[in-house]
Amino acid sequence: MVFKRMLQALGVGGPSVDAVLTSPDCRPGGTLEGAVQILGGDHPVDVEYLAIGLLTRVEVESGDSEYHTDQEFHRQRLTGSFRLEPGARHDVPFTFPVPWQTPITEVYGQHLHGMTMGLSTELEVARAVDKSDLDPVAVHPLPAQERILDALLRLGFRFGRADVERGRVYGVEQELPFYQEIEFYPPPPFARGINQLELTFLPTPRRLQVVLELDKRGGLFTEGHDAFGSFDVDYATVDQVDWVAKLDGWLRQAAQRRGLLF
Repeated sequence: MVFKRMLQALGVGGPSVDAVLTSPDCRPGGTLEGAVQILGGDHPVDVEYLAIGLLTRVEVESGDSEYHTDQEFHRQRLTGSFRLEPGARHDVPFTFPVPWQTPITEVYGQHLHGMTMGLSTELEVARAVDKSDLDPVAVHPLPAQERILDALLRLGFRFGRADVERGRVYGVEQELPFYQEIEFYPPPPFARGINQLELTFLPTPRRLQVVLELDKRGGLFTEGHDAFGSFDVDYATVDQVDWVAKLDGWLRQAAQRRGLLF
């Protein structure tokens, strides 16, 4: 009997959980819908709660070093406590709001290199190992984000990689403890002055905040440094702006002001 209780505490013969998404695709500010399927094991258990959350991979700087960690950044409890009998099945439907500043993971049907995003499911079981599940989620850009990305590609910039960094961006409205950077390689007219362009989107329900960072190419006697700029995009008028011309002009002016001539 003692051995059996030990096995139960380790989760042997315990319940299982599986989140089934109606679709893994979503956008910032949208929703994910589906149901969590709970199946009882070979003995009754007391469930404390069932919860789901969004999880991504975050880069953390610590002194002179850095490391990566999985961080859950939005969570929703689906149930309170209940008794789960052996072999019993419960389907718990959910509608899960996706935060506006959730990092994007897909662009034009292609996965952004370096990005990880998943929906985690946790069944908290009293006096036993918790049961969990992780399902991949694809976060597609908002139409306004697509306009900016398309303009940069038309200017000749090429996708590099993307990552999520813990910290805050100065001077913008930020709701999460991290931000995404999408790296681009510059086209020849810009490549003489800069190594790369880093793009950060921080959407809100009212506007899209765009932050651009130019990484200056250092020379034999000069040290490279970063140059920042930001602007807002109005969702209602985004289609009325020539973003290719606007970004080209802004990038050239910003580069020239900082001595990055090309």
